[in-house]
Amino acid sequence: MEIILKQYVKGLGEKDDVVTVKDGYGRNFLIPQGMAILATKSAVKQVEETLRQRAHRQEHLVNEAQALVDQIENTVVVVETLAGQDGKLFGSVTSLMVANQLKEKGFDIDRKQITFQDDIKTVGEFEALISIFKGVKATVKIEVVAKDK
Repeated sequence: MEIILKQYVKGLGEKDDVVTVKDGYGRNFLIPQGMAILATKSAVKQVEETLRQRAHRQEHLVNEAQALVDQIENTVVVVETLAGQDGKLFGSVTSLMVANQLKEKGFDIDRKQITFQDDIKTVGEFEALISIFKGVKATVKIEVVAKDK
């Protein structure tokens, strides 16, 4: 029996996959549980159209994300914070500080999308990785300077 999965089923497939299962498993478990529907000609056509539209939307979103990456990578974020005489910071630079600086420059980036390789605890130049979209990442330069007291 061929069915179309409506959600991820472990060991069987992802959402919108057309898979072949034994009749009893499909009729007695997957379909009554709402995990699948019968793979009729019209249902298969509908799923194919849905996948085509989803791929088109996904491509559009990836192109927008790539344009944002090009803009962000040309940006230098300057973070002013208190530091001692030897250049050590009182605390560390956080993703929230970087997100606020990016927001001031016109980029709406959530702090959860920003990651650092190491903790930033000294004055200097560093890099942060920003996850814009699935598989699309940008690297932004961060310049940490001591704030005048």
